Amino acid sequence: MIEFRHVTKTFSQGRSAVTALDGVDLTIGDHEMVGVVGESGSGKSTLLRLINHLEAPTSGTVLIDGEDLAALPARQQRIRRRGIGMVFQQFNLLANSTVHDNVAMPLRLQRRRDSETVMQMLDFVKMSRHRDKHPSQLSGGEKQRVAIARALATRPRILLCDEPTSALDSGHSEEVMATLREVRERFDTTIVLVSHELDVIKSSCDRAAVLEEGRLAALTEVSPPPPLRRYDSYAERAREFLA
Repeated sequence: MIEFRHVTKTFSQGRSAVTALDGVDLTIGDHEMVGVVGESGSGKSTLLRLINHLEAPTSGTVLIDGEDLAALPARQQRIRRRGIGMVFQQFNLLANSTVHDNVAMPLRLQRRRDSETVMQMLDFVKMSRHRDKHPSQLSGGEKQRVAIARALATRPRILLCDEPTSALDSGHSEEVMATLREVRERFDTTIVLVSHELDVIKSSCDRAAVLEEGRLAALTEVSPPPPLRRYDSYAERAREFLA
């Protein structure tokens, strides 16, 4: 469970202070997929960075499973962060590394060599046949599926997604969101998804948190996600959609 208890985050900007989040109270249950929406500068990305403790709150408390990461020693913070994966808007893949080595990277950082887990994750996102390719040889949707496999390699309980579909066309966006829905179903993962695309939030999330000028303006239930559907190819998806 993720809990924000009256959390405020301010940043210094010259002689003044900018408030990114202002008194936010929010609880995200285990295995939920919660969308976070709002205009640019509303505090969406700051909220994600507080969950994985890349930032600490100025006031208030962020709890992960009842534990305040900010109160832990640095070494314990690093260990707890291993249970939180991250998927980025621009993929953040290493251009000079193969697909396999990109997915293996977080395991290497933990001094683990586990090619079996790497291949399991690549199989899960349907990218195992591309294991020896480099990112420049992949489409945007394929790059994002590799990024998801990389985030899952350490088997995180929480997955944070920062605009994971905004750099993709509609077809690849649907593929990525289908993959994220399957992540939650297969691994019981809690997913927090930041997006400015309301249709993405509506199609996949249980609830949506609406941020406005750093405040939680609304927290609303979202209609149930559509049945899980994974397509083997764009042509198959197009034929069914246009039928």
